[in-house]
Amino acid sequence: MAFKIAMFSDFICPFCFIGFEVVRQLKPEFDFELQWRGFQIHPDWPAEGIAPERAMPGAEADSRKAAWQRITEMATSVGLTMKPPSVFTNSRSALLIGEHANDAGCADAFEERVYRAYFQEGANIGDPEVIVALAAQVGIDRDAATSALKSPKYELRLKNNALFANQRGVDGVPTFFIGEYALRGAQSPETMRKVLKRASEVFANPESR
Repeated sequence: MAFKIAMFSDFICPFCFIGFEVVRQLKPEFDFELQWRGFQIHPDWPAEGIAPERAMPGAEADSRKAAWQRITEMATSVGLTMKPPSVFTNSRSALLIGEHANDAGCADAFEERVYRAYFQEGANIGDPEVIVALAAQVGIDRDAATSALKSPKYELRLKNNALFANQRGVDGVPTFFIGEYALRGAQSPETMRKVLKRASEVFANPESR
């Protein structure tokens, strides 16, 4: 029996990229539907980007380097290559088009492309022209992507995502909801496989809940 997983995430979060990749790798093993829910974590960052030392004024260069070393090791363990962005950018435009990608049935492809652009290619995903071009690469119509950037429908959806997340105590990303169960943070494939196996058993046999 298929079950649904809601993933609250933001494109500028490296752990979301890792969490997305783990779920993507496990998808062939389990019958679930991944529902992507955009949740912006740094609305204060400018679209043109901000230098890491300005975005994290209290962190020393060595601390930032050590943090990224841990991130890259975690990424490598799931088969990803990642590098720290040269600038930290606002994800609003990417999140809005991501909501359109949900409706268009290509959310997974769009997510993967945006994460790869930001964490592997150094693209500024806060630039509307850049994000529209990335959307086009996965088959999203350019005019539709441009319209999504100004769509009250998708603005409202992001607000509703934030409201739902706040009501459920989500204070960081990624957060996965499997039914009413919240799983916070990027998990190893082994841990996530155990969670999904248990979810499959529960949804197949509701009396076991």
